[in-house]
Amino acid sequence: MPAESALHDSAAARQVDQLATVALGGDGYVLMQRAGQAAWRVLLQRWPQAQRLVVACGTGNNGGDGYVLARLALQSGRRVRIVHPADGGPRTPLAQRACTDYLAAGGHVELFPSSLDDAEVLVDALSGIGLREAPRPAMAALIEALDAAAAPVFSLDVPSGVDADRGSVPGVAVHAQCTLQFIVAHAGLRTGGALDHTGELLLDTLDVAAAAHAAPPMAMLLDASALRGWLPPRPRDTHKGRSGRVLCVGGDHGGGGAIALCAEAALRSGAGLVGVATRAAHVPAIPRRPEAMVHAVEGSAEFASLLDAADVVACGPGPGRGEWGTALFARVLASGKPLVLDADALNLLAAASSRAPADAILTPHPGEAARLLDTDTASIQRDRFAAATALAERFGCVVVLKGAGTLIAARGELPRVLAAGNPGMATGGMGDLLTGVLAALRAQGLPAFEAACAGALLHGLAGDVAAAHGGQRGLLPSDLLPCLRQLANPGNP
Repeated sequence: MPAESALHDSAAARQVDQLATVALGGDGYVLMQRAGQAAWRVLLQRWPQAQRLVVACGTGNNGGDGYVLARLALQSGRRVRIVHPADGGPRTPLAQRACTDYLAAGGHVELFPSSLDDAEVLVDALSGIGLREAPRPAMAALIEALDAAAAPVFSLDVPSGVDADRGSVPGVAVHAQCTLQFIVAHAGLRTGGALDHTGELLLDTLDVAAAAHAAPPMAMLLDASALRGWLPPRPRDTHKGRSGRVLCVGGDHGGGGAIALCAEAALRSGAGLVGVATRAAHVPAIPRRPEAMVHAVEGSAEFASLLDAADVVACGPGPGRGEWGTALFARVLASGKPLVLDADALNLLAAASSRAPADAILTPHPGEAARLLDTDTASIQRDRFAAATALAERFGCVVVLKGAGTLIAARGELPRVLAAGNPGMATGGMGDLLTGVLAALRAQGLPAFEAACAGALLHGLAGDVAAAHGGQRGLLPSDLLPCLRQLANPGNP
């Protein structure tokens, strides 16, 4: 199995903190000092020339970490100011202890409003992992000031204002240049709105990594290192039949480009044979990729033999929701074949309140997910983990919830989060490409959940490689096609 990194929620993080504290003799201040020291090391590495620091400290233990960093900076000869929100200073025993040590070293504190203009680095130690709602007014005012200041912001554990479990941003939030997580990696910082706030995301286990094994992860992170485990070199005696037969269904009037992208992505991801069932009008255009076997399907009779010959069916790129697309979708759903459903197929699934086969892969974006769950897009984005899990439960399928920090969910599996993809991929046709990739990997023998994980990762990494060569703005789905082939062969030099 590919190597994956554990992601935790706040409850698990607190559990690990407590276990580590017990292992260290019961004094939580030991861990707080380690956190402050780790943060000070990162600050020195990232901003070695900075001499003037402002540390914004909240009332809890996250603020305590900030006091430790401030004391170390003060003892190194830096000019340090600590700023509290207008509604008060440290309230937990550990934070009070850290503040006392900082004051004893010669430091002082100020209540906001206070000028931040002289800082060369701003340290955000305001809220930590505990935030679930919009910050209270006093903290919100300080967060807004941190964001408006010219100096870079360094966040401790979590950018203040970001929900560390869900990845949502319920109010104002810090836009950090760097965020240092403590002990465990936070699941919510890898998806949704959080990705615009974390900056460079680091982790220091504070030398208590063993304690983290006692707390179950909330999700697992997939990065480029995972791909090789799913895509080994092919045996020398491989033939096209062993690489799978994919049938791409779609392309109503005006949608020929969508099904063409899907088919070419399936070919470039290693499918042995790729067929296309589409409107007769699109047949002359699609052979720009002559390896795809294109069939005109104007009724259901000629469709049956194509379905029978397929190992996997990809349905959704451009079939429309009219009579033609609805009829084909019904036949696809009843075929008993492994399915990858996207776009119009998902909308037809939502409208029909049908259930897809258990090994189907659904690939909704947040709007389609909202229709499938009979809710709104904002609710999906407010808790992407809950939405992906609810979709997997309701439809009994594997779900790839697209968007920033794509999630893969299925019954009985920990959700996976992609550390791949970029904003340049937010353009029409990228989903059609993903559908073809997933179908190809499914046809090559990967089980549905593994095909979803590997395919979504391959697609996201291809987008990153393509963007690195020409930039994100103006990135086209077809730009990813050469990258798909390159990355689908991770053993190549």
